[in-house]
Amino acid sequence: MSTAGYICVEYAEPHVARGRRILSAHPELRALAGPRASSAMWIGVLVAAQVAMAVALGPQSWHIWLPLAYVAGATIDHALCVLIHECSHNLIFSARLGNRAAALTANLPLVFPAAMSFGKYHLLHHRHMGELELDADLAGPAEADMVGRSSLLKSLWLAAFVLVVGTLRAHRLTRVAFVDRWTTINMLVQAAAVITCVWWFGWAPLKYLVALSILAVGFHPLGARWIQEHYVFAAGQETYSHYGPLNHVSFNVGFHNEHHDLETVPWLQLPRIRAGAPEFDDTLRSHRSWTGLLVAFLRDREMTLFSRIVRPLRSEHAPEP
Repeated sequence: MSTAGYICVEYAEPHVARGRRILSAHPELRALAGPRASSAMWIGVLVAAQVAMAVALGPQSWHIWLPLAYVAGATIDHALCVLIHECSHNLIFSARLGNRAAALTANLPLVFPAAMSFGKYHLLHHRHMGELELDADLAGPAEADMVGRSSLLKSLWLAAFVLVVGTLRAHRLTRVAFVDRWTTINMLVQAAAVITCVWWFGWAPLKYLVALSILAVGFHPLGARWIQEHYVFAAGQETYSHYGPLNHVSFNVGFHNEHHDLETVPWLQLPRIRAGAPEFDDTLRSHRSWTGLLVAFLRDREMTLFSRIVRPLRSEHAPEP
């Protein structure tokens, strides 16, 4: 696969080595690692709130439900996506099965069956960051070429991001089987949830929930997270954190350097990594506003989907996820 246009490097991804250095300098940070079952409570609360809002707002006129969906509903959906991310790292329960059950529960209001496939591709992203054939977080050459430098096309790309990730990215990674036992279970659970929703409440709540699923990871300040995490804004720096106020409604997902460095640390403890090892993170470029970042990305013609660091394959075969 061609790497023309990307920022090409030969060295390995930096976070394993950084994590070792951080723990060598600050061994007390090891105590931050491990699952937090309290996150399961948040899944239950947010799923219940989202379903209740869908039932109440779905039958209303679009000029009533759409603003609320953009402001409140999309924020809740994004928070559920972050909790699915926690499940993928086994950071809610000790047992893998418990985390998968929690992820399937968090997926229920998101309509599209995404939890199990996200977990699989996300773990590959950590192990093979920057490797085009194994990192679904990267836009492929065709995707990057199609979007180009246009502000309009960047906007449309971000608005359709949930579809891009679920279709183009998954099919680009031919070394990884898209359908497996757990993605099939995810599809069946979501199909049952959608049928039950329509059977009990009609089509109106489903319309509301579909809109949220698109908005939460799309053309929205929260959607700027996909730009923040790994698009290169400082030469040689591959990963970026966000320290703005929206972390408070996003389970600290903006602490992305911290997460990659010590990925066994749950969301609640991520700020303590930066506080406990400031010499590692305070010297790096970071972002303070997802909204400002979104505007800057759309306006800057030099910032494209090619503005990512890529490296050669670390191995000839994809590992078991």
